[in-house]
Amino acid sequence: MGSKGHYSSMMILWVMFVAFFIMIMKVKAVDPDPLVDFPAGPDAPFTFHNITVNGVVTQTSGGTRAALSTEVFPATIGEGITSVKFTLVPCGVNVPHTHPRATELLNVVAGGPLLVGWVNTSGVLQTDRLFAGDVALFPRGLLHFEQNFGNTNCTFISALNSQNPGVLNAGQALFALPNPVLATALNIPIPLLQIFKNEFSPALLQTNRLLSGCIPLA
Repeated sequence: MGSKGHYSSMMILWVMFVAFFIMIMKVKAVDPDPLVDFPAGPDAPFTFHNITVNGVVTQTSGGTRAALSTEVFPATIGEGITSVKFTLVPCGVNVPHTHPRATELLNVVAGGPLLVGWVNTSGVLQTDRLFAGDVALFPRGLLHFEQNFGNTNCTFISALNSQNPGVLNAGQALFALPNPVLATALNIPIPLLQIFKNEFSPALLQTNRLLSGCIPLA
């Protein structure tokens, strides 16, 4: 076989290797498939009542978050799925965050308009306004947010395709970086960055929704 044929064979092997590697990485990126009908066990309840009261409930700057977990709803163990109910107050923001291990499908059930958006890996922002019955999809691992521009509460329910999708808050992550790194990323002097960090902590930014400058729509 000539050098040209050898080169072609090597290229084919390289393409096959890359394709196989990508396939393996995709398989590893999702929750494992269940090996039995119901991993939680035959006696585990398959229904869950009143997530607003009995779920994992937290109060945020934007409103109330009520989520499922494998602890409160063992039926989700091994199923690769979970759900979150969010009620945003007028002008409330579910601050920019990512889910490292899950894609999110959001369904508005009451209220609106709800401003939703996400940023792709090219730095391009995608946004839209949703009302009851509308749906949005946030791709896995990408930065996204929601803000209620209505003058009443807005409720939405999200499904995520992992029993443990993870949440990485963008503001908290940025504030955790060393000053020289963050100053370089933002292209500002370190003294100016320090003044900003002294005035605005991630906790303050999450507890004062008025900082958003939102004006509810009638």
